[in-house]
Amino acid sequence: MKKILSVCVFFLALVFAAAATTNNAVDTIEEIKVNAEKGDVKAQAALGGIYFKGEGVVKDTTEAVKWLSKAAQQGDAISQTCLGFCYFNGEGVTKNQLEGLKLIVLAANQGLAEAQWIYADSCRIGIKGLLSQNSAEAAKWYRKAAEQGYAKAQSSLGGLYFLGDGVPRNYIEAYKWFALGMAQGNEVAKQGVSVLENSMLTAEQISEGQRLAREFKPHKELSFGNYTPSQTPTASGTGFFITDDGYLVSNYHVVKGAAKVRLQTGAGLVEATVVKVDAANDLALLKAVGRFAPLPIATSRGAKLGSTVATVGFPSIGLQGFSPKLAKGEIASLSGAGDDPRYFQISVPVQPGNSGGALVDAHGNVVGIVAAKLSAQAALDATGQLPENVNYAVKSSLLLSFLESVPEVASKLKEPNTKDAAFEDVVKSAQDAAVLVLVY
Repeated sequence: MKKILSVCVFFLALVFAAAATTNNAVDTIEEIKVNAEKGDVKAQAALGGIYFKGEGVVKDTTEAVKWLSKAAQQGDAISQTCLGFCYFNGEGVTKNQLEGLKLIVLAANQGLAEAQWIYADSCRIGIKGLLSQNSAEAAKWYRKAAEQGYAKAQSSLGGLYFLGDGVPRNYIEAYKWFALGMAQGNEVAKQGVSVLENSMLTAEQISEGQRLAREFKPHKELSFGNYTPSQTPTASGTGFFITDDGYLVSNYHVVKGAAKVRLQTGAGLVEATVVKVDAANDLALLKAVGRFAPLPIATSRGAKLGSTVATVGFPSIGLQGFSPKLAKGEIASLSGAGDDPRYFQISVPVQPGNSGGALVDAHGNVVGIVAAKLSAQAALDATGQLPENVNYAVKSSLLLSFLESVPEVASKLKEPNTKDAAFEDVVKSAQDAAVLVLVY
């Protein structure tokens, strides 16, 4: 894995050097420095690459990190990726693999094909202590980069189809992606085409694979310097729709101080506005434009100790990715820390990013809003032991009281479900209503 990272850092340094030439064709290094000091993101990124490579200046990875950090903070995906590798390898900065992975994921989510390929490789291989091996997630990110025409990702995706790893085995689809990668000179893809042609496919199947490759039209998601500070989220959480016309709920602490809120939905990124908050009970009502699948809310008074509950949310997106995650458990107590009656204690495993997610019962009704974990430091100080899976959710009765103060929302709420439902159907409904909340 380290060899891959080092190669990618060098590759991205070349990208920065090219950017300096392309975007500042008549600029000297001193002029680039002047523009970088003024806050020009392209100049900052280019200067970071110049120092990283040592082109026209003494190579200085610490100075490179300084300028890459400035460009990354302005949302430049290439800078985020290169800075991520600096953190991952401890080049010019104290080694911090978690921070490095977060930056690479940010860039991948912004559409940078190189970052998508690198994150996909990380998912396929796994990173000890940070990222579990997940071939299906790898296939998803390889595809994003491959569809942009990135040859390494096309070759990697072809390999997954060849092996049936993370995707159904499909030799024709493998041939298509190998052929596309080979056309750009990728040697691994060339070998894949050779194996398929010589021993795996009929002439008709080869012809079909060639047709698919000819009809392929790449699309770019990102161009250099496309992003601005407002497009880099400072925090994230989970929310869930409660009306079909776009009202949704999350925690107050998720959106507190937000200048802008965006939601990652099945239809892509949409803007949301904060309508009303209840800081005392950690609740926030938001509104997005569109049609969505809402969840019904039931009073929490009917919940019982030991009742099965679940949540679908977006925990630790920098580590676990952007796909929704299911967590299931029981109501462990009818009150929260210090017997606080506003909360349930739940055995549902939750992590940062789950905050604001719907806690649903066996009927698919919202009975709580995931809100907090027991502080590990507080537990350690008080007992000398770390807590194990002690988490809390705001009771839905408080949410219903909060929503009664907004009549145009309260009148649109779905009636609670009363019939038994298969757990898979409950999960599907929770997933359809759940959204990633990005705070700027």
